[in-house]
Amino acid sequence: MKRVDNIEEMARSIVALLEEKDATVSFAESCTGGRFAATLTKIPGASHVFHGAMVTYANEIKHRWLGVSEEILQSVGAVSEACVDAMLEGIAKRAECDYAVAVSGIAGPDGGTPLKPVGTVYIGIKTPENKRIFLQHFKGDRHAVQEQSVYFGYEKLLDALINGW
Repeated sequence: MKRVDNIEEMARSIVALLEEKDATVSFAESCTGGRFAATLTKIPGASHVFHGAMVTYANEIKHRWLGVSEEILQSVGAVSEACVDAMLEGIAKRAECDYAVAVSGIAGPDGGTPLKPVGTVYIGIKTPENKRIFLQHFKGDRHAVQEQSVYFGYEKLLDALINGW
């Protein structure tokens, strides 16, 4: 499959590959506010492969809807590998999907700290066989961080679908 350079092309490829595999995907989003889901549902045929999404912006909702433990939220915070790992498990269980994507980060313009500056984003991909969580430090304003998060997440989901990890 050739490299795709825009989010809509990636979404189209994701839908096609999921249809080919007779598989489904769901999203657990925080800092992207539903952009993963909104982008995918622009593509005809998405209804065959997309189970749903949860925008879990508040920590309490991450805890109640996705089962992220209070301990994780208090000890390492929502912007952490542990939180995204729990979000992946929570959405996969709730949506009963084959593939899951979870994202949590600091889009800005405020909210950053010296240890987690604005642009810090964790993105996780869960496949039937594996799970990977990536830490990224995106640059730009709030919109740019959100868009880069979706682009990166879609790239990784495509990689998982094509290369089977």
